[in-house]
Amino acid sequence: MNVYFEKKLAIPSEVKEMYPISKAVQDTVENRRNELKYIMDGKSDRFILIIGPCSADVEESVLDYTVRLRKLYDEVGEKIFIIPRVFTNKPRTTGYGYKGILHQPDPTGKTDLFKGIIATREMHVKVIEETGFTSADEMLYPENYKYLDDVLGYVSVGARSVENQQHRLTASGVDVPVGMKNPTGGDFNTMLNAIKAAQGAHSFIYRGWAAHSMGNPYAHAILRGYSDFEGKSIPNYSYEHVVKLNEMYQAAELQNPALIIDTNHGNSGKDPFKQPEIIKEVMAYRKDNPELKKLIRGFMVESYIEDGNQKVGEGIYGKSITDACLGWEKTEKLIRDLAEML
Repeated sequence: MNVYFEKKLAIPSEVKEMYPISKAVQDTVENRRNELKYIMDGKSDRFILIIGPCSADVEESVLDYTVRLRKLYDEVGEKIFIIPRVFTNKPRTTGYGYKGILHQPDPTGKTDLFKGIIATREMHVKVIEETGFTSADEMLYPENYKYLDDVLGYVSVGARSVENQQHRLTASGVDVPVGMKNPTGGDFNTMLNAIKAAQGAHSFIYRGWAAHSMGNPYAHAILRGYSDFEGKSIPNYSYEHVVKLNEMYQAAELQNPALIIDTNHGNSGKDPFKQPEIIKEVMAYRKDNPELKKLIRGFMVESYIEDGNQKVGEGIYGKSITDACLGWEKTEKLIRDLAEML
């Protein structure tokens, strides 16, 4: 193989022993997971809002953001179930660029993956301890999920990963709702096949073990737009798209049909300031169609403390170093406006 192996990293149980969680955190995780499942299976009519930075790169500003979010949650929590986006991995189309805190270098400039694992777990645990939120993260690397399986409240599988067999099989053994995004080419069938695979039971190899999953009945769809053959962003949140998806969902006879609409990425052409308008449009047609009201369970929004984004190394506090985000003042208005629409 054209690769060298530096050292074997700690197994998940060792990492959990090094950075354990308290009984209070365990209880919070269990309660939040149950609340989300109640929404997914129709026992609660609260609306889901998965919101936060494109990439959770700096612990201080991520915690600052989630604390602000918690204060706002006290106002809207009866209507909106908020899940902070703490996406610690960043998929890269070419493989280059910022990949997330797992890959952040140590002071010598060398990538220390073990410190990255600890930093990732530490950030998620601190969010729970300081806010009572359990957060969402993307399953970019299925084999790394075991480092976080006791703390996450929601998992997404991205547009580049949704066709991958190992992502689908791992999702079938996850004990939290998993959102499957439509692929970068936009095909709904691919997304629905991923949901079907995740909802089924499987036997497969995971981290060298023979694994047997029971299936995840809360695997569901996320529409995030797509790109055409020239790379142009094409939205897929329109009434016509969602009606078609609802028909395909019913024909597939999947459990707990549910849809989260990602308001950035291809749906906004990566213009974060379009996100509030997308929400208003969706909420208007959702209100007028009982079937879509049942199907559309929430939104995913990219938001941070400062508007826009910056280059890596600029050091602007609370500003995204990857995709541009909606700033905090606009975020507050978006959330309060959404609560008024419900």
